[in-house]
Formats: sequence, structure tokens, C-alpha cells
Amino acid sequence: MTASEEANHVDVLIMGAGISGIGAACHLTRDFPSRSYRILERRASIGGTWDLFRYPGVRSDSDMYTFGFNFRPWLDTKVLADGTSIRNYVNATADEYGVREHITFGRKVVRAEWSSAEGRWTVEALDEQTGATEIWTCEFLMACTGYYDYDSGYRPEFPGEQSFEGTLVHPQQWPDDLDHAGKRVVVIGSGATAITLVPAMAETAAHVTMLQRSPSYIVSLPAVDKISIALRKVLPDDLVYRLARGRNIAIQRGMYWFARKRPATMRKLVLAGARKHLGPDADLSHFDPVYDPWDQRLCVVPDGDLFGAIRSGAADIVTDTIDTFTRTGIRLASGRELDADIVVTATGLQVQLIGGAQVLVDGDPVPLNQLMTYKGVLVEDVPNLAFVFGYTNASWTLKADIACEYVARLLRYMDDNNYTQVVPRGSDEVRSTDSVLSSLKSGYVRRGDDKLPRQGTESPWRVLNNYLRDAPMLRRGRIDDGILSFGRAGAARDERRARAAV
Repeated sequence: MTASEEANHVDVLIMGAGISGIGAACHLTRDFPSRSYRILERRASIGGTWDLFRYPGVRSDSDMYTFGFNFRPWLDTKVLADGTSIRNYVNATADEYGVREHITFGRKVVRAEWSSAEGRWTVEALDEQTGATEIWTCEFLMACTGYYDYDSGYRPEFPGEQSFEGTLVHPQQWPDDLDHAGKRVVVIGSGATAITLVPAMAETAAHVTMLQRSPSYIVSLPAVDKISIALRKVLPDDLVYRLARGRNIAIQRGMYWFARKRPATMRKLVLAGARKHLGPDADLSHFDPVYDPWDQRLCVVPDGDLFGAIRSGAADIVTDTIDTFTRTGIRLASGRELDADIVVTATGLQVQLIGGAQVLVDGDPVPLNQLMTYKGVLVEDVPNLAFVFGYTNASWTLKADIACEYVARLLRYMDDNNYTQVVPRGSDEVRSTDSVLSSLKSGYVRRGDDKLPRQGTESPWRVLNNYLRDAPMLRRGRIDDGILSFGRAGAARDERRARAAV
């Protein structure tokens, strides 16, 4: 190894400085401080999703007591926090644990190759400012890049859109100088982004219409946690945070379980909540999907802000399909015309793994979309690689936290037993065609299913999406369970040499 290569070598290399990557670094610092690490981040700042998205009203659709890290309390009173508050929280966490000095910004990972002989990953990172390529090496690689393409969201082509004389924008590429005050706005979509945009833009726009092809389930949550505010008067902040976190985990699990067991009843409860906010004469057909609750992620609004914008007349919802764009707006299949100065295509994201980087093992490309994940963290037949992949039916960070704790436990076990390599070995008997996101029927999941890793029919290959089962398994489950194969650097090389000598 040359002097320059030595300077670019760490024990653990983390891809991404979003909430997962910063969490991974903090967990390593807390649980395994003897390990050196480096984060490669493509953007120029910390935050990931919360640094990328800057559209009006951008916020979390999960409560911050479970979306926050398990090791650092969320002290704001907001339950569904805005993007700026979340970005500040992640940055403050990084600074508290000294993570910033371990980040190399402006680096896009384009290739990662594992060498069994050397027992390490060689990672190529592109400096997009200069065009230069850097080489990094590590013993263990953690992919904390999420599962969507940061360069572009999902953007279908609409008939006649070239004739539209207004502004057409996707939330993922929101212009800093876009002024919607006094403008007529149409937001195409019915997911979390659309229901966030509509009430935020309606505050100053002339009018906002949410144009949806089909409805989503929308649930209102209190904007602030009054219980926690009261408890802080008599209890320490850390304890109040843990009480709220435990309470909300139980509520999330209970709601999900009830929705799957009693979908018809859950549907009635959600619609009753909408009617309470909209009034007795409201047309609830715009809030009544054809699918069962939690076939797609529930959409959450703080203090019913979307319902309030509709009831006030500042916004409305239209359920229809697009016939064509016109010079002044959109003509619908029903023949109705929607006039618009601005059209926002809140049409979703595109699935992408590991930031689009190529992954190889001993020179062979790795078909990640054909391999199972072990405990939802490690990857079948790929040594020393962890995916930090959060929940889709609860707060992302709940799973990210315990996944990082598991990686720290695994690394400590390997050190204690003088191992340098670990790889999960699967079998066709437990292999399923389901992807790791198969429990959701969302559009982005259906579009990107063929790009996602698979899962198995039973544990530890089955993705549980259940914190109450995952937490004990990842925090206390046996490391050497007969499925993980451990080894030492050079063993594969020595074995090949021995066979060649015979």
C-alpha cells in the first residue's frame, strides 16, 4: 500500500451523510470508538433528503420522537417537524459526536469492489467539481444512501405539456426563486409530498388544486405533543423523550396491526376523521382509496392543515385523469379545465440502490436485485457490506438505529475472534420472489421492484418491518448463528494456492 493509499484507508467507510449515515457514524463513535471511519457524501452539506428537498412546507411524515435518533433526544415541540428543523437536528447531532471532521464532501461513489484475498473494499469516488477520481479502501462498507435517485424524481411525460405557458416543476428540483404568491397552482399527486405542498402553497397562492388519479388515506395528528410539554415541567428531557418514543412506537405498531387485521374498520375510522375536519357535507370520495389501509403508507397531516385549506376554500381536490395540457392549464378526461400558472408534478421518486454505484466481488458484478438481505442489514453472498435501510411502515430511523447497533456488535465479535470477513450464506429453500419493500403497493415500489434486493420466506431472511421483533433480534440475537460465515484475510488466496500446488 502506497503512502497516498494509506491516507485513504479506514476501517469502516460510510456512504452518505444523511440521517442514516450520520446515525451510523454516531453509533460507531458510541459503541465501537476504536474503529476508524470516513463518510463519503456527494452533496456539499449534511442532511441527505433533508438537504435535497426544499419545496414549500417540506416536513417529516413520521413523528419526531421515533424519527429522531434513539441516542439523542428531539427537544422541539413539533411532532411533524419541518425540513429546516430536521436538518438542524442532524447537523447538531453530527457536531456533538465530532462526525463532521470525518466527512469528505463532494464525492460520488461510482464503484466498490471487494477482494477476498486482501479482505477489503476498494472504492472509487468521483470529485464532481474537478472530475478527479479518488481511491478509498476499507474493511467494512456501510451503504447509507437510502433507496431513491437523488438526481431525478419520477416524472411521466404528459400529453401536450410543451404547449403549457406556465411553470412546470418537480418537487425534487424546486427552484429557489419560484414565487407562487397570488398564482393559480395545480399539484399533481396524492402522496406525502402533495399533501404537504397544498396547504403550504395555499397560504399565499390564489388557489391550489390537488389533482389526483386516485385517493390516499389521510390522517391528522396533533402538531405538538402536549403530553411531553407537560411532562417536561417535572421530568428530565431525556426521560420525557424516551417515554414519548416508547408510547409512539406502541401506537404505530398498534395502528398498523389493527389496519391489517381490521381494514374495513380502519377505513371507517380514517374517513370519520376526515369528515370531522371537513364538515358533514364534505365529499369523502376524494379520501376513500380502493386499496386497504397500509397497502400504501398512510399520509399524515399536522392539525389537519390540508383539511383546513380545503374547508376554507383556499384549496380543493379533484379526482380525475389528465387528457392533455393546454396553453393555460390542464384539460381532464371528464372535460373539465383546470387553469394554472404553476403545475407541480408531485409524482414520486425513482428507486436506486447505493447511489447508483457498481458493486463487485472478486471482479464479478453483484446482482443486488437477486440477493436476499440478512436481518434486513447484510447482503447474501457479499462480504462485509451493510445496508442501513429504514422502515416503510413506521419511522425510518427506528430501523436505521438498531441496524447500526447490530453492525457495531458484529464488528466487535469479529475483532474478539480475530475474524476479518463475514458473509451471510442463503439457500434456495427459503428464497422468495418478494422484494424488501413488497409489503407496500405504492407506485414507486411497483416501478422499482426489479431493482430492490429480495427477501426470504423465514427469519433471518424475511423482512419483519416490526420494531418490537427486530430490536431484540438485532440487539441481543446470537451473532454466530450458523448462517453467517466468518473468515480471515488471505484465507481465500492461500486456499487457491494450495489447490494449484496439488
